Amino acid sequence: MLFGGIDVGSLTAKALVLEGDKVLGWNNIRVLPNPVESAKKVMGELLEKLGLKRDDVIAFATGYGREKVVEAGFAKEHVSEISCHAKGAFWLNPRVRTVIDIGGQDAKVIRIDERGRLVNFVMNDKCAAGTGRFLEIQARALGLKLEELGGMTFIAKNPVEITARCSIFAQTEVLHYLQRGFSREDIAAGVNKAMAQRVYYLAMRVGVEREVALAGGVAKNRGVVRELEKLLNLKFVELRMDPQLIGALGAAIFAKEKYGG
Repeated sequence: MLFGGIDVGSLTAKALVLEGDKVLGWNNIRVLPNPVESAKKVMGELLEKLGLKRDDVIAFATGYGREKVVEAGFAKEHVSEISCHAKGAFWLNPRVRTVIDIGGQDAKVIRIDERGRLVNFVMNDKCAAGTGRFLEIQARALGLKLEELGGMTFIAKNPVEITARCSIFAQTEVLHYLQRGFSREDIAAGVNKAMAQRVYYLAMRVGVEREVALAGGVAKNRGVVRELEKLLNLKFVELRMDPQLIGALGAAIFAKEKYGG
């Protein structure tokens, strides 16, 4: 029996299919305007690649619009993103006790126990300051591609200080630094550090227990990862999977646990 997870986020949609304890395949796309269309496309492409039909897979949905994805018949049930990220991270590494998930428009810090059960969590979804959207705005202001931003931390000589908490005000700071002749590397490094500081403050509200895993698209930004590790005084544990897929994996595991017999 096959089980699937569909995670429609604010910027990307992910789908994954499990057979037993093996990931058969996965897909990741930029979201479409409608979450149902995003789910249809991301899972449809994956099923086509695997030579499967929709009825071959029992899928659960998570992320934005997950209820609508279920109503449209693309998933059997829906589960919260918090539960799915906790489940996926723990399945990949049972030593994990804290999961930091940084997505496009929200950030979550999730505490779990030795059985992978949710203990506590805190979420920032009222402001883009600690999310991938913050990085997108600043990268655009710097004339950089988003994937170029993280590496700047490692070549910067004198990173600037970004003090504004609001993404738009931070963009104004970035432009001001550019006008004063600061290098893009130093400004980008300051952006990455500011991002890490925002996530750190969020983590302190719920507490961090080792081992700690990082999920979500921002986990691909090496500069933010390094700065966050320095602030937390730890090294993130490896999850052996694209960090953007952890939520979809968790959804598939929930489906397997409920309908796998």
